[in-house]
Amino acid sequence: MTKKAEKTQSSIAQNRKARFDFFIEDRLEAGLALMGWEVKSMRAGKAQLVDAYVIMREGEAWLLGSQVTPLNTASTHVNTDPKRIRKLLLNRREIDRLTGLVERKGYTLVALELYWSKNRVKVAIGLAKGKKQHDKRASEKDRDWQRDRARILKH
Repeated sequence: MTKKAEKTQSSIAQNRKARFDFFIEDRLEAGLALMGWEVKSMRAGKAQLVDAYVIMREGEAWLLGSQVTPLNTASTHVNTDPKRIRKLLLNRREIDRLTGLVERKGYTLVALELYWSKNRVKVAIGLAKGKKQHDKRASEKDRDWQRDRARILKH
């Protein structure tokens, strides 16, 4: 990623649990089709990706499980559904590739992060394989060792 691209991106929400539950093998960026009230709520930081994942249905990608809490100032005539299914904007080639990997190879598509890129909301999608319980324990043990090692080297 270039330095210029880095400066234009600021995070809205992250799915930290995804790295614990899955091996992330590939990462790609997708646009998100949003309503006006959702954009305003995201600017206020009221978005969550805790259990968000992506499904492929009828040749399109959809984001499920994400939550955008509406602001109190949202208009009364707008139907605000915080857990609404949102359409992902991807190229046909990317959709075909992801559909093949999910259906044939058993991968899962997980939402990793929501962020701003040039005043547009983007979502980082991870192509993931699920971790077994012993894998989770090993990664937790490794993370604890890295923290202890940093503490020892600091002194």
